[in-house]
Amino acid sequence: MRQGRKHAQDGMTLIEVLVALLILSVGLLGAAAFQLNALKYTDSARMTSQASFIAYDMMDRIRANSAADYTVTPPTSGNLNVARDQDLYDFNSNIVNFGGPTATGSIALNQRVYTITITWDDSRAANSANSRRSFVLTSRATVDPVSTP
Repeated sequence: MRQGRKHAQDGMTLIEVLVALLILSVGLLGAAAFQLNALKYTDSARMTSQASFIAYDMMDRIRANSAADYTVTPPTSGNLNVARDQDLYDFNSNIVNFGGPTATGSIALNQRVYTITITWDDSRAANSANSRRSFVLTSRATVDPVSTP
């Protein structure tokens, strides 16, 4: 028997435990950063989808009431007796409800082609203080008249 040998190491040393904790904490911080970015981009995609729904709703209203002029300034209150005024009021209300007070919407007409533009603040997803995002829908509201040769 040898008396001079020391006992073999049993278990882990404190340094090994600290290194393992460091590696684990870096991994968890990376996962948390990944989750935060996913939440930001999901919110941005939700807002784009909402803007799309609002624009397509307005386009359907324009098609349903094709004789009215939707390029006028929207009224400040709804008017159930005039469909165009109610549509424009609802359009602006929906935009402010989804994008906040800085969100804007506009409707333009050029040669029977309507362009609906909705703009909102998307600074949360862009990581900048003043980042505006827009959704633009362009569509013809009426069918071209049939011409006979």
